[in-house]
Amino acid sequence: MAIVDEMTERLQARFAPQTLVVVDESEGHRGHAGFREGGETHFRVRIRAAELGPMSRLARHRAVHEALGPALIGRIHALAIEAEG
Repeated sequence: MAIVDEMTERLQARFAPQTLVVVDESEGHRGHAGFREGGETHFRVRIRAAELGPMSRLARHRAVHEALGPALIGRIHALAIEAEG
């Protein structure tokens, strides 16, 4: 399963978000640190979920990382998170 699909499934299951977009931005980082041929190294997550609303920005980022889990996070190089409630 592609990492983008794994990320989407985990975030859907954890937050039941109103909006969720997971984008593989790896190609834009070709030649930079962490890039691997075939992509799946650099991602952007845009998520809007009621549960995230009362959290601080740092708490939202931690919640997304926790939902994805250390094994999945360990397989990617970079993750940009845009989270709101």
